[in-house]
Formats: sequence, structure tokens, C-alpha cells
Amino acid sequence: MPNERDLVVRGEDWYGRELGPGTTYSGCTFHDADFTEVVSEGAVFDACTFSGVRFNASRHTDAAFTNCVFRACGFFDTRFERCKVVGSRFERSTFALLAVSGGDWSFVGLDGADLRKASFEGVRLREAGFTGARLDGATLTSCDLSGAALGGVRLKDADLRGSDLSSLDPLAAEAAGTRIDLEQAAVIAAALGYDVG
Repeated sequence: MPNERDLVVRGEDWYGRELGPGTTYSGCTFHDADFTEVVSEGAVFDACTFSGVRFNASRHTDAAFTNCVFRACGFFDTRFERCKVVGSRFERSTFALLAVSGGDWSFVGLDGADLRKASFEGVRLREAGFTGARLDGATLTSCDLSGAALGGVRLKDADLRGSDLSSLDPLAAEAAGTRIDLEQAAVIAAALGYDVG
């Protein structure tokens, strides 16, 4: 069970590697590594930097990626289940078919990210940064988006049912065709100055 600190990994092939509980990487840097089909269950990455890393078809369960930076990484068909990604930042990364279920992604930075058709279900996203993000056709159901930065976000045809939309300024978002429930409609109407009821 590796317990690495300040390790630098360059161009390594970790294809299909299994990372279990007790595996910890702290302050490590991964450059152009291949994490395709990696399976992590309970592994911990803290304050790590991932640059040009391919996470395609990888599966992460009860794992932690806290205060990490993901720069120009690929997350094609990547799945996170009950993971802790608090305080991490994503820059110039791709997210085709990303699926996130449960877990805590509070304070995560996804500003400007292209998350079209991504899926977040039951995820804690408090004070997450989505400014200018593309969430067209995405699913964000039963998520805690309280305090999230949603300015200029594109939500066309997204499904937001059951999520906290108290931080959404309906005049600062593109939301044609977005699916919401009746309770959310009341919140949005109140944000627009309507006296509901």
C-alpha cells in the first residue's frame, strides 16, 4: 500500500491499476500519465497536481482527491461514487460521459468547464465554481448547490430537479428547456421578484 509524498510521476502507464484503502499520495505531481481503467477504492490523493493525465474509463469509489489541481486532463466515461473532491480545481479538462454519484465536491472549481451531458446525482456541491460552465443536457439532480457560483452558466435542456437553486440568478443563466420541479420554480420566481402564493 503506497504512502507517497512529493513524488513526481512522468509519462507512466498505470492502465488498469487497482488502488485500495491505505493508498495515499500527498503533494505528488503526475505528468502525462495514463490512468485509463484505474480502479481506486478508498485511495487518497491530497494536494496533488495532475497535468495531461488520462482518466478514461476509470472508476473511483469512496476515494478522495482533496485540494488537487487537474490541468488538461481527460475524463471520458469516468465515474466517481461517494468520493471527496473538496477544494480541487479543474482547468482545460474534458468530461465526456462523466458520471458522479454522491460524495462531497464542495468548493470545487469547474469554471468554464464543458460538462455537456455530464451527470451529478446526490452530490454536495456547496460553493462550487461553475461560472461560465456549459451544462447543456447535463443532469444535476438532488444536488446541494447552495452558495455555488453560477453566473453565465449554460443549462439548456439540463435536469436540475431536486437540487438547491438558491444561488441561481435566472437572469444570468441560459436555461431554455431546463427541467425543474415546482418547489424550484417557486424559488426562481421569488428570485425574479414575484410574490409566490
